[in-house]
Amino acid sequence: MTVFGLATAVAGFVKVRYLIDKAVIDNMVFRMHYRITSAILFLCCMLVTANNLIGDPISCISDGAVPGHVLNTYCWITYTFTLPYSKSKGIAHPGLGNDYDEEKRIHSYYQWVPFMLFFQGVLFYIPHWIWKNWEEGKVRMISEGVRGTMATIAGDTTKSQNRLVQYLLDTLHMHNTYSFGYFFCEFLNFVNVVGNIFFLDTFLGGAFLSYGTDVVKFSNMNQELRTDPMIEVFPRITKCTFHKYGASGTIQKHDALCVLALNILNEKIFIFLWFWFIILSIVSGLALVYSTAVILLPSTRETILKRRFRFGSPNGVEALVRKTQVGDFLLLHLLGQNISLRIFGEVLDELARRLHLGSNPPSAPSTLEMAPIYPDIDKFSKETET
Repeated sequence: MTVFGLATAVAGFVKVRYLIDKAVIDNMVFRMHYRITSAILFLCCMLVTANNLIGDPISCISDGAVPGHVLNTYCWITYTFTLPYSKSKGIAHPGLGNDYDEEKRIHSYYQWVPFMLFFQGVLFYIPHWIWKNWEEGKVRMISEGVRGTMATIAGDTTKSQNRLVQYLLDTLHMHNTYSFGYFFCEFLNFVNVVGNIFFLDTFLGGAFLSYGTDVVKFSNMNQELRTDPMIEVFPRITKCTFHKYGASGTIQKHDALCVLALNILNEKIFIFLWFWFIILSIVSGLALVYSTAVILLPSTRETILKRRFRFGSPNGVEALVRKTQVGDFLLLHLLGQNISLRIFGEVLDELARRLHLGSNPPSAPSTLEMAPIYPDIDKFSKETET
């Protein structure tokens, strides 16, 4: 029941629900970071913390001279170690052998795994938190009445469309900081996932960068010659040395074998994270290139309007892109994700006409004439959805 409660808390954090009227202020790559990745990391943190799943995290055995609970506590709060892996048959377990002059491989990461996973989950949520506060619910406010089922329920959306067009006209060329904040948070997402890969590599003593490829190679090797990289990085059996004073005052050395049952879970978690972070870094890099093309190439913005939003009046698209800036286009792009294609096409067409881009329509009403249908910003609560 405890684990179920923790999982329910994660589901409540990411708010897994299908609210078609909720304003969308980002893209799928953004959501892969702060919804999916953060949820995965928090859930892994809870699984590692819930020791009742697999029993005690460490269990050490020795010659009986040291009480078992003392030895377990000591080896958990200090460290355990393994010796260089050998293919000889005279060893009890991989990484164990006679303690001669070999260089020991220290393992103390297991104490910090839950804290590290939680910290990573927070890191992946931070860019969304920054963008959410930067955006300040603007898309939600100006798309009110034409978003989701609201347009269907309201029936007559003419006033809402006119209000939206007039707002875009009144704030033309005033969204540069808006686009800068979005691009900055997208850049943070990319840096975040790449930085976390190297952070995990440092955390695991330089073993994470090649961890996934080593596991793939292991499955194709000769069974008699291969050494499981998951056991090498996350050993199930390690050694621990406990020193104490004997009856005559001399220091006695007690070797113990420790079973790290928790590593059975750790090895699965980190192999999944390796593949997930690789996929996420590639997708984030492509999203960053896409955003850079949108900023630098007006032709990319024209293509998006024509193909994605199906707005294709003869001269309207080219002129609309020419008369607007990147920040204006970003706002239009986000609005297009919240409004049906039909309504959004009408909004773009009306915007083009009022800017005298495609035809010579009747003059648009002034801002004062449109003022009564402007929304009262104070009545909208601060955006609280993640």
